[in-house]
Amino acid sequence: MATQQSTSPQNSPVTVVGLGPMGLALAEALLKQGHPLTVWNRTPQKADNLVSRGGQRPATVAEAVSASPVTIVCLNDYDTLYKVLAPAADALRGRALVNLNSGTPREAHAAAAWAAERGIDYLDGAIMVPPPAVGNPESVFLYSGSQAIAEQHRVTLASMGDLRFLGADPSLAVLYNTALLGLMYSTMNGFLHATALVASAGVPAATFAELAVNWFMPTVVDSTLVEQAPNLDKANYPGEFGTMEMNLNALAHITRTCVEQGVDARQPALMKKLAESAIEQGYSGKNYFAVFEVFKKEAQSA
Repeated sequence: MATQQSTSPQNSPVTVVGLGPMGLALAEALLKQGHPLTVWNRTPQKADNLVSRGGQRPATVAEAVSASPVTIVCLNDYDTLYKVLAPAADALRGRALVNLNSGTPREAHAAAAWAAERGIDYLDGAIMVPPPAVGNPESVFLYSGSQAIAEQHRVTLASMGDLRFLGADPSLAVLYNTALLGLMYSTMNGFLHATALVASAGVPAATFAELAVNWFMPTVVDSTLVEQAPNLDKANYPGEFGTMEMNLNALAHITRTCVEQGVDARQPALMKKLAESAIEQGYSGKNYFAVFEVFKKEAQSA
């Protein structure tokens, strides 16, 4: 398949590889902004809706990456990146690859080296918002590595959200991502543990949340905790936008990053263990707030 030509950066062609919930959100945002879109996924039917609206779905990943000057990859991890893109390495030579997988700084460095060995221009990145927020100009996307790629494809990347370039070290986006996620999970666990503590006296989560959020954490957390608090009282933890398994995967990456960076990993390891406990206790497929039930069970058994 020949590379699509663009008359202006406003409608530069782009390829998206990986159509999980986040990959689909990326593709949707790019298509909405008028970019000629090519997609590829190991399960082809996930692209049906995009194809019906003008997206292209070639038969092979090599054809997909050949269709655009830049390919955005959103897969589960770096190992999957290598497996999926191995047949397309020659087609990627001389093109830009923007990797939005999850992982650790060491894995980001290895991916940059893998790309350099094959003549692929590489930019690593991290998405700091859930799928529904992709496409919002205020949604933060972190990038590190080749600044030339970030500048050359700035319009395309900005179609997905707020581009924040962190520096030439390709591991910085992943490192920032894990640091910020670690802060997020620590804050969330602090709230859930405190709420479980007052719940032992029969205090509803919604009652405690208003005081905890509006007095103690007004500049640390947003109204999400207040909005979700009634679900804690109902033990309602829908996982449409993020399951316990997805959060366990993120916590594993945070723990491994701490080990790699020589930082004490006991706190994220503990949070990882809590997520594992939630799955063991039957909250597979639920969202992370189900850890509240783990805290409550421990209090009840004391």
